[in-house]
Amino acid sequence: MLHTAASLSRLGTESAFEVLARAQKLAATGKDIVNLGIGQPDFRTPEHIVEAAVKALRDGHHGYTPANGIPALRQAVAADTRRRHGVEIDPDCVVIVPGGKVTMFFAIMMFGEAGAEIMYPNPGFPIYESVIRYSGATPVPIPLEEKTGFAFSAEAVLAKITPATRLIVINSPSNPTGGVVPKSELDILVAGLQRHPHVAILSDEIYGQMLYEGRTHTTMLSYPEIRDRLIVLDGWSKTYAMTGWRMGFGIWPKSLVDAATRLAINSHSCVNAAAQYAGLAALTGPQGAVAEMVAAFDARRRVIVSELNQIPGFRCVDPAGAFYAFPNIEGTGLTARAAQDRFLNEAGVATIAGTSFGAFGEGYLRFSYANSTENIREAIRRIRACL
Repeated sequence: MLHTAASLSRLGTESAFEVLARAQKLAATGKDIVNLGIGQPDFRTPEHIVEAAVKALRDGHHGYTPANGIPALRQAVAADTRRRHGVEIDPDCVVIVPGGKVTMFFAIMMFGEAGAEIMYPNPGFPIYESVIRYSGATPVPIPLEEKTGFAFSAEAVLAKITPATRLIVINSPSNPTGGVVPKSELDILVAGLQRHPHVAILSDEIYGQMLYEGRTHTTMLSYPEIRDRLIVLDGWSKTYAMTGWRMGFGIWPKSLVDAATRLAINSHSCVNAAAQYAGLAALTGPQGAVAEMVAAFDARRRVIVSELNQIPGFRCVDPAGAFYAFPNIEGTGLTARAAQDRFLNEAGVATIAGTSFGAFGEGYLRFSYANSTENIREAIRRIRACL
């Protein structure tokens, strides 16, 4: 009998992929499925980005690259950060990685060990809690509540800090709720963190370009007083419809860049060379496709919120960012998991139970509106009929 490491038992999963597999299995039997579960844009990667990758292959970019990414791409990340946020960063502090999760994994494993505490949003992206537990650290949830639009209270976060706290994970705009933390709360958080110089911050800003109704993104990079302990996670997957390309980056404090690069060398060597040239084209090329996709998501957002609020037993706050709606379903009398399974099996609609994103997600479902308006309306019609 094989004896694997005990730590593997602490490793969770991402339920969206499990639901996707179940939906695909049902579809293979002939059942018509509307998938509002998976969190990926339903648009094609813009053509100029695809062509850049093809050209890179034809030009012979078939080998290893520097572990932290090709210099031109790291410089482009720095230039894009300056363009979008007016913030200067050192290209040498950028580490290109295969997808956003890698920065998350590296950061949590750097700070997580037995006896350490790491704070994370709940409901939140499930891999936060999974990797915290895997590292041996104690996960300390930051509850996100419907009454505040699923934004955290900075004072509540600061009150949870102890001498054992090593890292605080922030995600705004948020998966799964679409919530956005107001700048006023971030100001209070950063001011309070001056009393806790031992605490690092991981800011997951992967949805930073997906905001609605005139909102603007406040990057944690805009606070110079925490730059020496701030890790920013970002990438290409959501903004440029490049989920399958596996392209992400971290912006690291100078003191942690070498550690992040060593982790890259030990885990994946480097990112696919042609994909990096695609990422370069995305950042330096026309940005019209990004604006078009965000406008489409905004139109769908208005439709899905209106439709969800007409289902008996549902209520849904307006998501401020990302492409998720997170309605409260307590009025149906169903648990989150029971509703997820019933809507998939009986109505042919894939959604994700709120509890897949943490214990504070009970009573909620996540709907991705990265799907057509027609499919969104059909999904809601089926759910109403099912109930």
